[in-house]
Amino acid sequence: MNKAQKIQLIRDTGVIAIMRAQSSDQLIAAADAIRQGGVRAIEVTMTTPGALRVIEQATARYGDDVLFGAGTVLDAETARAAILAGAGFIVAPTLSFAVIELCRRYNIPVIPGCYTPTELLAAWEAGADLVKLFPADVGGPGLVKAILAPLPQLQIVPVGGVDLTTTADFIRSGAVAVGVGSSLINQKLLDAGDMAELTRRAAAFIAEVKKGRS
Repeated sequence: MNKAQKIQLIRDTGVIAIMRAQSSDQLIAAADAIRQGGVRAIEVTMTTPGALRVIEQATARYGDDVLFGAGTVLDAETARAAILAGAGFIVAPTLSFAVIELCRRYNIPVIPGCYTPTELLAAWEAGADLVKLFPADVGGPGLVKAILAPLPQLQIVPVGGVDLTTTADFIRSGAVAVGVGSSLINQKLLDAGDMAELTRRAAAFIAEVKKGRS
């Protein structure tokens, strides 16, 4: 996929699954499960042991069927390493202009983390493809709507505390997609090996996005 296709995939499905796990085997099994539920964009956090190896294995396994990115990227050096491992997009918890510049250099979608209107606009003007509103549960869907009123050009992805009860509201408020962590994938489910529940949850989040857009 080229850059535009990657961004469009995130917009179309409306859900980025944020994965943290204790092993690469768990992540691959979880990726299979949520793909069956319709989630095709997965962020592997750099806090996961062997995250770069996981991204490399996953991209080789799924090709263009699932878009794997790297999350919790704090600097340009980590972004470059993730891109070399095959990461299809880069997500940061904070605003780093160096990370944005690096991703633009290599034509990789970048989603920096921001909270205030000033940060969000600064990220957008620096070349962010989407902007991550984090932590989104502080302010909720109302904050997204309030920010987009004067800044409708922003492509906002709320992350942090997003769950099934708030997803549709975030989408209705103007978010282009949501980033979902423990309410979709958590260590308890991974340890239990309950892949059927992961598939069910993924499908439920996709349904909530569609509800928000209808």
